[in-house]
Order: sequence, then structure tokens, then C-alpha cells
Amino acid sequence: MQTFTGVDYYNIESLLSEEEVLIRNTVRDFVSKEIIPIIEKHNREATFPIHLVPKIAELGLLGTTIPEKYDCAGLNYVTYGLVAQELERGDSGIRSFVSVQSSLVMYPIFAFGSEEQKEKWLPQLAKGEKIGCFGLTEPDYGSNPAGMVTKAEKVDGGYIMNGAKMWITNGTIADVAVVWAKLDGVVRGFLVEKGFKGFSAPEMKGKHSLRASVTSELIFEDVFIPEENLLPKTVGLKNALMCLNQARFGIAWGVVGAMMACYDTALNYAKTRVQFSKPIAAYQLTQEKLVYMLTEITKAQLLNLQLGRMMDNGTAKYYQVSLAKRNNCEKALEIARISREILGANGIIDEYPIMRHAANLESVKTYEGTHEMHTLIVGENITGFSAFD
Repeated sequence: MQTFTGVDYYNIESLLSEEEVLIRNTVRDFVSKEIIPIIEKHNREATFPIHLVPKIAELGLLGTTIPEKYDCAGLNYVTYGLVAQELERGDSGIRSFVSVQSSLVMYPIFAFGSEEQKEKWLPQLAKGEKIGCFGLTEPDYGSNPAGMVTKAEKVDGGYIMNGAKMWITNGTIADVAVVWAKLDGVVRGFLVEKGFKGFSAPEMKGKHSLRASVTSELIFEDVFIPEENLLPKTVGLKNALMCLNQARFGIAWGVVGAMMACYDTALNYAKTRVQFSKPIAAYQLTQEKLVYMLTEITKAQLLNLQLGRMMDNGTAKYYQVSLAKRNNCEKALEIARISREILGANGIIDEYPIMRHAANLESVKTYEGTHEMHTLIVGENITGFSAFD
């Protein structure tokens, strides 16, 4: 196993606590031992390495910021970010699994659920005994979730749900789905359990991106949902967007892991690939590319750390999360492409991780808010004018 030391040109590690460094190193080692050796095979075969879920849970990586009362780790947001960063060095699909379980399933149950719902679901989700998914995006409503057509109607003892969701990570393997639907015109959250009559979650095939991740549709045909499965504290679309904010934070950190993997691969390759009698790392054009990548990684790391500290002291705003997600995803994809250039033809084969990261980042740049939507979120904040329509 090759040791990965990370990329830290500005000694940002000196700004981390001993616990943060210890957990980061533990996850880094796990990725090197358990994910890197098997991920290309899973990517090639378009299968999710579900056997890793108990190991991920054993490390306490599911719902890291949720209190220990619910068998979770109770760690800070910077640590959650570091976990996402290291996992995405392995693969965006693995980080996506953890992001969805933690930010889009466990967080809404913790934030908007009843005490009974928390006690029932959070410990099982933390241990990986149950898997969850998050249903917001619909076939015709992605960037405009307010237009959703999935509806729930009140009946004796519960609700009847009809509609469909699309591009749902973990959907087919999930035991519970946090589904957002309109009830009397108001968006509410519901816990839809696997096995409910009329609920199905077929897997979406034919992806060129996130191939080592399960992506699904969710279909609801007169699904009866018991009264106790309504998330009682959900009162509008803003609650769903709060969940997305949690996930976007993890993505901003996660893509730095992909950046580091691509940069490290390109740097090592450039030092050993000889053309015209010397390593290509000795040429000015290659050095310019490497320096550009290192600069963008360092800027992203500093953005993330300050954002994480603000999340931990309660001062972070949603538009600040949007800026980090927007910038870091764009630069990660750019770094993957430049790394591929440095490797030349070798950059397209899966002996190296670059093309897999590049393909994954095409999706990561789009999901949880496209680059354009995050531009408009920040734009509205700094100008005071909404330009969404």
C-alpha cells in the first residue's frame, strides 16, 4: 500500500486540533487500504461496494455531527469536512453515500423529527444497519424544487402519497427515504419505508459518472404513510434547503480530496515521465500547470477551514456555503482535466484515478445545486436582487 501524505503547502494542518488530525489520518488510512484497491473494479462494473458500509459505520463516519445520545460521534463540522475530503480521494460515490446518509437523512430526522423518530432511526443509521436516501428532485423539477408535483393527502391514520423523484443516491438500497411532498400546498417531510405498498425504487442504469454509486428513481403510487412517519417540524421548502446546505458543505470539502488525488498523481507522473531526455516536470509548461493546481487546492482548503469554523460557531450563512461549493467543484473539475493533460494518453486508462474523478466531478458540480444556481445565490446576496427568473 502506497502511503498518501496529502497536499498541504500552507501547513494548514497546524490549524487543526489533535483530534481532527487523528480522525483525518484514520480515514486517510482506511481509504488507502480499503477503497483504493477495489474502486476501479467497482467503477468498471458499475457496482456500489456495499461491503464497506459496516466498516464506514464502525469508524463513526455516519452522522458525525449528531450527538452521542443517538449513538453518533458528536464531532464538529471541520471533522465532518475532513472525513468527506478523505473519502472523496477514494471516490465521489463513497463520499456521496456518507453525505446522503449523514446530511440528507440523519440530519433532517435529527433537526425536524420527533424524539420517537430520532430514537428509532438515528442509532440504526449510524451503525449502518439501515440505509437512507433523500427524495427532493423530480423528473421535471431540479433547480426549481418549489414546483414539485409529488403530493400527500390526509386520510384516516396517515397520508396517501403520489408522485416520483429522480436522481436519488442510495434509493434502491435504502430502508427509508426522506421524501418531500406537498401537503395542502405546503412542503412537508415524510419517512417512507422500504416495503410500503405502492413504493418502488428502480435503479438508474447507463451512467458514465458516479458508477460506483447507486442512483435511483423513487415512485409513489397511492402509498399509505402512517401519521407517525410525518417529520413534525417540517413547515416548508426551507427545511429541505437546510438539508441541502449540510450536504453542500460536505461536497465543498469532499472535492478537495479528488483535487489532491489528481494533483498527486500528475506530480508523481511528471517527475518520472521522460520526454526529450528529461522528466516532463522539468519543463516550464508542466510546472505552470502543477503550480496552478497547487494554488487552487490551497485556496479551496483555506475556504473550507474558515467555513467549517463558522459552521461550528453558528455564524455560517447559506450563501457562504454556496460560494465554497461553487468554487471548489469548478476548480476540482478543472484540476482533473489538467491532470489528464499531463498524463497524456495514460490519463484515460483506469490504471490511474484521474478520468474516474473527472467523470464523477461532472456530476458533483451539478448536484446539490448547479454552478449557475450557486452563482445566483451569491449574486442575490451581494446585490440584493434576485435573478432566478
